[in-house]
Amino acid sequence: MVTTAQTKVRKTKDSLTRTERKDLTRNSLTQAALQLMGEGRSFTSLGIREIAREAGMVPNAFYRHFRNTDDLGLALVEEVGVTLRRLLREARQSNVAEFDMVRRSVNVYHRYVLQNRLLFLFISSERSGGSRILRMAIRNDVAHFTNEMAQDLRRLGVYKDMPTASLQLVCSLIVNTMLAAAPEILDLPPEHPLLEAEMIDNFVQQLQIVLVGATFWKDKSLRPLG
Repeated sequence: MVTTAQTKVRKTKDSLTRTERKDLTRNSLTQAALQLMGEGRSFTSLGIREIAREAGMVPNAFYRHFRNTDDLGLALVEEVGVTLRRLLREARQSNVAEFDMVRRSVNVYHRYVLQNRLLFLFISSERSGGSRILRMAIRNDVAHFTNEMAQDLRRLGVYKDMPTASLQLVCSLIVNTMLAAAPEILDLPPEHPLLEAEMIDNFVQQLQIVLVGATFWKDKSLRPLG
């Protein structure tokens, strides 16, 4: 059965270039996978046939864009990483106080997670389970986030005397704290502005504690007990 949405996609394709049609088809497949996960399915349980069927395509169309489901998953990881890194980089560009920059970054992140609910359900799920290929891709993206944040903090003169390895450790802790907050953001019931504001404030405070603690960090200042 052809849905109204599928009919609109077909009509739209008629007016697009070949490259645009290819991108549209590829996007339809990724959105179909996300939609199935939004119904409670795990990514690893999805089959190529059902993803293609959800997108209104034959299975062979899937292979014109992805080698397998892991390849589709990698496209989803890349989509999150590229867009979110750009948004957070822009949030750090302005010449604002360090803690104002934290709140601005948190607000950007919070808004992006809510606007891309299915993508972050996928990321949160695959980060700790499922395919090893996808777990490694997410870890690589975390490393990219960490390195870019460390470079920006250097440029802004934050922790200018801190060794690079320590600065990257601080940034890694911040990035992982943000990533771990995604399920909490998604689980918050809608239309509860006070709860949302409280959650954001708590999130900001967590990151501020990391930043304040980093100012007192001294390499090798802690010694093993015993």
